[in-house]
Amino acid sequence: MAEYQRIEYRLAKDGTIAETVLNATGISCTEATVAIEQALGTVASQEFLPAYFEGDETSTVDILQSLQQRDSESVS
Repeated sequence: MAEYQRIEYRLAKDGTIAETVLNATGISCTEATVAIEQALGTVASQEFLPAYFEGDETSTVDILQSLQQRDSESVS
């Protein structure tokens, strides 16, 4: 059974959208939001909560490589 993940969105008066993923760790945080981010447009910045980095060192490296690949693909 899949784990429950909660995603909160806060809309500012200037039109910016802040997104927070709760109850997820590692790459599952970014996987949970990739479709909505693509629909909304360009991601201006990302900040990761401590839960993002929970897990072993190998998965953190995999996560960073995945983000770098995603960023390079979005520039193309």
